[in-house]
Amino acid sequence: MGFLPQEIIRRKRDGNGLSEAEIAGFVAGIADRSIGEGQVAAFAMAVFLRGMTREEAVFLTRAMTNSGQQLDWTALDLPGPCLDKHSTGGVGDKVSLILGPLLAACGAFVPMISGRGLGHTGGTLDKLDSIPGYNTAPDIDAFRRVVKTAGCAIIGQTADLAPADRRLYAVRDVTATVESIPLITASILSKKLAAGLQGLVMDVKTGSGAFASTPEEAQALAESIVGVACGAGLPTTALITDMNQPLGTTAGNALEVAESVAMLTTGKGDGRLRDLVLALAVEMLLLGDLAENRAAAEAKVEAALTTGAAAERFAAMVGALGGPADFVERAADYLPKAPVQRPVPAPAAGYLAACDTRAVGLAVIGLGGGRRRVEDSIDHTVGFSGLLPLGTALQAGDPLAIVHARTEEAAADAIAGLQEAFTIGQTEPDAMAAPLVHRRITGDDT
Repeated sequence: MGFLPQEIIRRKRDGNGLSEAEIAGFVAGIADRSIGEGQVAAFAMAVFLRGMTREEAVFLTRAMTNSGQQLDWTALDLPGPCLDKHSTGGVGDKVSLILGPLLAACGAFVPMISGRGLGHTGGTLDKLDSIPGYNTAPDIDAFRRVVKTAGCAIIGQTADLAPADRRLYAVRDVTATVESIPLITASILSKKLAAGLQGLVMDVKTGSGAFASTPEEAQALAESIVGVACGAGLPTTALITDMNQPLGTTAGNALEVAESVAMLTTGKGDGRLRDLVLALAVEMLLLGDLAENRAAAEAKVEAALTTGAAAERFAAMVGALGGPADFVERAADYLPKAPVQRPVPAPAAGYLAACDTRAVGLAVIGLGGGRRRVEDSIDHTVGFSGLLPLGTALQAGDPLAIVHARTEEAAADAIAGLQEAFTIGQTEPDAMAAPLVHRRITGDDT
C-alpha cells in the first residue's frame, strides 16, 4: 500500500476532497483486509460527517465496483434486457419479492443482488432465508443459469461481486453511518454495476420509516444515485415514494414472504403495496424498451400479476435456488411460525392518524427479527401481521396488528412499542395528504 490509511481518514475528517487514486487505494485495502475494522469504521464516519462531492462519489462507486468480478450477460444471448430495481429500505418493504418475478413474466431478465437488513429496515435476503433450502449465496455460474431459466434470481453478494462493499456495508450497519448519501449511492451502484445491468429503477423512500425522512433528503439521494449511475453508463430512473407507514400488512421476514406469495398467487392484496409494485414495474418496462408506451406497460404488468404468470416465475426461482418445488402452493406449510401470537389492542377510539414507522421497524428488531450487531442471527418467525393502514377507524381494544413473538415477554414489549408508534386522532385524516409516489427523477433532472 503506497499510502497510510490514517492519512486518508484524516483528510476526509478535515473536510478535504480525496483523489481517485486515494479512494481506489483505500477501497482496495477494505477489500483485501489490509485496512483494519477500526479504520474502515473511521472512514465511514468521516464520510458521514463531511460528505463527498459528486465526483468523489463516482470514484468511490467505481472503486467498489472494480474490487471484484463484473458480470457480462452477452454470452448467454438473452432475448430481453437485464433490468433491476433497488429500494433504499423501509419497514414492510417486500416489493422485490413480487417485482422481480413480475418483470421476468414481462420479458425482462432480473439478476437482483440484494442486501440484508440495515438499521431499522428489513433486508430482502433475510426474508428469503425464511424459505427452507433457498440459497441466497449461489456461485456465479448458478446465478447466471437461474437468471436465464427462471428469468430472475434474487441473491446476496457473492465473495466475487463488490467485496469492498460487502465489508463496508456490515460496518455501516453497526456504526450509525447508514444514512450517508455518498455511502448509500456507492453501495447500491457498485453491486448494480457489477451485475452488468442495462437499466435500473430506484425506489427512494421518504418519511418516518425511511433513511431520508424528508422529501428534500430523498430528492438529494435520488439525484445522487441517478446522476452517478447515468455518469457510469447505467440508465437509471428513480421514484420517490412514501414510507410514513409500513408497506403492506406485514413486517417481519417469514410474514412478508407469506404476504408476497399471496399477492403473486391472487393478484390482490394491500393497495399501496400493489400500486407501488406496478408503478416500479412500468418504469422498468419503459427503461428496457419492453413496452411501446406507458399505457401498454401498465396493461402488461397488470396482466402478468393477475394471470399468475409472475407467481410461476417466483416458483421457478425458488425451486432453482434450492427451495421447495411446491413452495408457492404450500407456503403456509413451509414458512416457520412464531410460538406466541397476540393481538395489539388500540389504546383508544379514533382514527389512525400517524405512524412512527421507524419505531415499528425497531420493534421487529426487538423481537429478534433484525440485527443489533453484525454477527447476530435472525428469528425469521417474528414480526407483525394485520397492520392497519393510516386512516382506519378504530374502537378502543380493536387490534392494530397481530404480534408474532418467541416469548410472552417479548410480545408484551412489542405490543407496547407498536401502541406507542401509532397516533390515534379524533378527526378522519385526509387520505390524499401523502401520495404514494412523490416524484419521478430521470437523468435529465441531475
